[in-house]
Formats: sequence, structure tokens, C-alpha cells
Amino acid sequence: MRHIVVIGAGQAGSSCVAKLRNSGCKDAITLIGAEPVPPYQRPPLSKAYLMGDMALERLFLRPETFYSESDITLRMDAEVTAIDPARRTVTLGSEALHYDDLVLTTGSVPRRLPSSIGGDLNGVFVVRDLADVDAMAPHFQAGKRVLIVGGGYIGLEAASVAAKLGLEVTLVEMAERILQRVATPQTSDYFRDLHHSHGVNILEGTGLDRLIGEETVTGAVLSDGTELSVDFVIAGVGIAPATALAEAAGLAIDNGIKVDAQGRTSDPHIWAAGDCASFPYRGGRIRLESVPNAIDQAEVVAENIMGAEKEYIAKPWFWSDQYDVKLQIAGLNTGYTDVVSRVGVGQTASFWYYRDGDLLAVDAMNDSRAYMIGKRLIEAGKTADPAVVGDPGADLKPLLQA
Repeated sequence: MRHIVVIGAGQAGSSCVAKLRNSGCKDAITLIGAEPVPPYQRPPLSKAYLMGDMALERLFLRPETFYSESDITLRMDAEVTAIDPARRTVTLGSEALHYDDLVLTTGSVPRRLPSSIGGDLNGVFVVRDLADVDAMAPHFQAGKRVLIVGGGYIGLEAASVAAKLGLEVTLVEMAERILQRVATPQTSDYFRDLHHSHGVNILEGTGLDRLIGEETVTGAVLSDGTELSVDFVIAGVGIAPATALAEAAGLAIDNGIKVDAQGRTSDPHIWAAGDCASFPYRGGRIRLESVPNAIDQAEVVAENIMGAEKEYIAKPWFWSDQYDVKLQIAGLNTGYTDVVSRVGVGQTASFWYYRDGDLLAVDAMNDSRAYMIGKRLIEAGKTADPAVVGDPGADLKPLLQA
């Protein structure tokens, strides 16, 4: 019997092994995870779970019994220290586990604040896994002072939870504006105003010089010389693909583990999917950090292990929840030249990205209709008349028949 080993028990890993079994795979399957719990959802960690609105069991992607009932060996709290492509083995402690096909769904790792500026002090957290959130949760008490470093979606989501729980929140962003790397100024303006309305102090164009404290953080000095007293710090300064195992095994790396359109790495018996993998896209190469990509790409890899020879065609979409606003993003805005704003009643708005008349992406806030229509247009390779999009009273649905 062949043996398929999957390293990384997150969304992609769980999706891969489930797809293999649901597609009739009879081979032995082992899913290896570094954490002591079954595969779980990560997006709710910084939202509903941190708020206390979601129990641990509801985080689990599938009941733990699913794996045993599906004849999938789930190895939890297990660290793979090496891959030997020549022998086709992975090393877990003193054990060498043989594979016929290996799938890397190792995800990503958070960038941490340097120890030279106090990043290793107690009370400095990142938001990536269950242990991170469990460690910081006791600090989320009304009246506590939190400094959030980084104005991307992770930082803003943490700020929204903290503000809702009555904490005193300061967020610093080195760039000229929050979300500068990923969104138009209009989207930045929208979320800046939203956070200001909830009492969050956002300082843009301001970096962190250093943290203050002996063993535990007690304060921060900002790049403009401002000194803050803080009770704890959250670093939301981005993530990096988890490629250490792949690099050590000699696999090709290009902004992540380099895979072809089918998800195969530079080794014909090793595949990769999810946050850790970069893949061909519209004549270039991209890496997507999203749940939909993790699921879809992992399922395509599972099919290809079974001989489908299917290419992965990415359909990028993302979301973020902050306060009572749901942001839904369709497409990729890279290279946009124009933005059309569609502002509705209350907090409803959408911003449509174009490049030389072609629709690239849509940011929709509390406007699921605009999001769905934009998503369908982008996936069909169609554009949208800017005059119609910019008229909040115009019906968008006819754009689908244009």
C-alpha cells in the first residue's frame, strides 16, 4: 500500500486528506501537526474566539473522530525535523516515516518584533495560533492599555476586539496609512474613520523605536519620541511562508515553496499547498494567504496525487470582520490605475479597482451584493461600467449580462 504523508495540520492539510478519502483514495494517509489539537479554523482566533463568543470545540474543522473513522492517522503535537527526498522519509524525533507522496501544508509564521528592541519581553504577543491567543486573552480586560504594532488586517482586527472589550487602544503604522500595502486610500480612510469612532488612537507614519521593561513590557518609545505606558503589546507586522523544511530538503523556493500549476514542487514526489506555496498565475507567480486558497489548492493537489493532472486556477477572495463591518474582497488589486467609489447608506460602501478599464478587484463593506457581482464579473473576465458602479442608485445586476 502506498503512503501519503501531509505535514501541516491546518486548513490546507485537513482539506487535502479529506479530499483524498472522499475521492476514493485507498492509500495509507498520515496527517502530521505540530499543535496538540486537531486542525482548526484560524480566522475566528482574533475575532469570535478572542471575544469569548466561540468555544474551542467550534474551532475544529472536523470532529477528531473524523480522522479515525476515515482511516487517517492524525499525529498531533509532532514536529517534523527533516525531509529526505532521496529516501522519501520524514524525521519525527527518532522515527523515520516513509512516504510515497509528501504534501507540505506548513502554512506561515508570524514576523516578530526584534529582541534588540524588546520583542522578547513578556507581554509581547503575535496573533497566529491557538496558543498565541490563549496567552494574550487574559490581558483583554476593560481599562488595560494595549499597543498594536502594524496597521494591516490582523492588527486592525485585534484593535476592534480590544476596543469592543473596553481597552485603551493605540495602533501604530510605519507607512503613511493603514492598509497601504493591500488597499486603496479610500478603503484606508473608511477603516480609519471606523476605528476612530470606536476610540482607537491610530498613529500613521509612526514606527516603534523600542519597548521598555525589565522582564515584562511596561512602555514603548515611538519613532517620533513619544513615550507610551502600556500593559501589553500585539505585533501585527506580517507573516512569512514556512519554508524551512523545504529549503533544508533542497526544494526550489520563490516567495514560498515553488510549485507548478498542479501543485508539484521541484521534487516529483513532493507537493505543496496553502500559505507556504507560490504558484503560476496569469503569466507570473503569486502566493495567497487566505482560507479559500488553502482549501481549493489543497483539494487540487489531492486530486493530482490520484492522477487527475488538473491545474489550479485561483479565484482570489478574502474577508475581514471589524466591529459590525464585514469586509469582503474579490480579486487582486495589484497594478490598479483607477478606483471607483460606490457609497451607500450608513456603513455600506464598495471600492472598485480598475487597470486601463479592466476590473481587477472589489472591496465591499457591508455590501454582499456588490461583492458577489464583482466576484462573478472578475471570475468571468468581464469588466463593469464605471458610470454604473459609481451611481449608488443604479442596479448592478445587469452588469452580469453586459
